[in-house]
Amino acid sequence: MKKHWTQDTHFVEIVGDLVNTDAVKKLDEITHHHVTTRFEHSASVAYVSYKLAKRFKKMDEREVSRAALLHDLFYYDWRETKFIEGSHAYVHPRIAAENAEKLMPLTDKQKDIIVKHMWPMTIALPKYKESFMVSCVDKYCALKEVIVLGTPRKYNQLKVLAASALFFLVK
Repeated sequence: MKKHWTQDTHFVEIVGDLVNTDAVKKLDEITHHHVTTRFEHSASVAYVSYKLAKRFKKMDEREVSRAALLHDLFYYDWRETKFIEGSHAYVHPRIAAENAEKLMPLTDKQKDIIVKHMWPMTIALPKYKESFMVSCVDKYCALKEVIVLGTPRKYNQLKVLAASALFFLVK
């Protein structure tokens, strides 16, 4: 059985202070991808990213975990709210970065992770391998949340696709 992120003491040590803020707790009140809350999605992206960063060893697991947890730190309903500045894919990462800055000072890498997590739906390329990885993990988690996966085989195929995309990070 897979370990839930709350049982991983090192991960909780890294993100625990953020998880306990009102700003992050509020995400648990917002439905995200129809089947999870925005907090559950963000925690999932953060934990998968953390585990990959640990495995690759050339990534800063603390920066990755904290930025990934905050990548969707916004509170509006994207289906109802429209922006002059552009699409939800363009605007919400910037709002999330602004909100994250209120919780902690962001490093350049953390800001890039948050702002670029919608690539390739937005044109700005990730500057860091960690940004690229979190972007891929975000898509993987979203697919896992949205698609009702009928068999373990299909689930494993999806993991293989995501892992294949991430393989190029270690080269």
